[in-house]
Amino acid sequence: MSRIRLNQEYRNKIANRMRVHLEQEPTQEKTKYDELKADQIDLNDGAWKMAEHIVRKHYTPEDIVKAKYLQDKFENVNTIAKDSCFHFHYLGQVEDKDYDNNPIMKEDTIEEHFDFRLNGCFEGSDSNSYSKDNAYGYALYRDELKAQDDCNPDILIEQEGKDMNPHLTKYTDANNKYLGNDDNGYGKQWNEKYQLDLIGREYCRDRSIACNQEQFLILKDWKAQKGQFVIAHHKWIKSILDQMKEIKIGLKGYKYLDEAIELATELGLNLTDAEIIRTNSTGLTIYNPKNLADRIKGMKNKNTSREDKIKQRMKYEGKLGIDVEQHLNQKESVN
Repeated sequence: MSRIRLNQEYRNKIANRMRVHLEQEPTQEKTKYDELKADQIDLNDGAWKMAEHIVRKHYTPEDIVKAKYLQDKFENVNTIAKDSCFHFHYLGQVEDKDYDNNPIMKEDTIEEHFDFRLNGCFEGSDSNSYSKDNAYGYALYRDELKAQDDCNPDILIEQEGKDMNPHLTKYTDANNKYLGNDDNGYGKQWNEKYQLDLIGREYCRDRSIACNQEQFLILKDWKAQKGQFVIAHHKWIKSILDQMKEIKIGLKGYKYLDEAIELATELGLNLTDAEIIRTNSTGLTIYNPKNLADRIKGMKNKNTSREDKIKQRMKYEGKLGIDVEQHLNQKESVN
């Protein structure tokens, strides 16, 4: 039998199958990502409980009720708003220089911003970078995004170091739309879970709430752990991208399909010639000839009566008996 030559379509199919295989391998990077992902809900709930305690000590429930009463009574009063991000501060020791430029420690206010929204900042993120802040939601809801045809939870990693471009914009917009940070979806559910009624102007930076050093450090650790989770996602996917780069170089150099299949086998993925030839361009198996023929036939002659549809359905379920058929025939004769 003559050897089947590789073409670009076959190379793409095998590469896509290899990407799926590599993502399923229980590597150290994937294990780290999975372990940290399992901790995220409890981690956020614990930090939120701490933040709520700090805020409610400053803005008591009684204060909120009074302010809401005034807001409802007077049209020009607009002082109650829901918020999920806060500036917390405490009085601590910071490094400074004396008049001779010698290092000293002095007492000063230490303040930081803590954002509990799904696309809120985390340790290591740039608060001015909207895309980077979204990395947490992409990592947390990776499986859900991966299941959508037009989403890519790994897009920020794949496009790392590149300027904004149509490809990056396409997938970040689709990811954000699915997560629904604004109106619906996981983002809305998340943001509504972590929000409080507060007194003051609209933006969190217009107020800073006092806390103690222990509380402040607990919240700092929460941000750091969120950052570690994003880093774990990045390291896992980056390792896969590095492997895929080598795989694509190898596939490009091969002439025959059996060489590519041998590579896949050596890497732990079992493929056959037929499997590659009978798949679509994404490398996913669609239908064998019989199933595909049945599917095509099923697209014809759709103008059937209600009784015929019932017969077809019951036949499909293996429940069509003589009594049922006689009953339907009698009904047709009466009509």
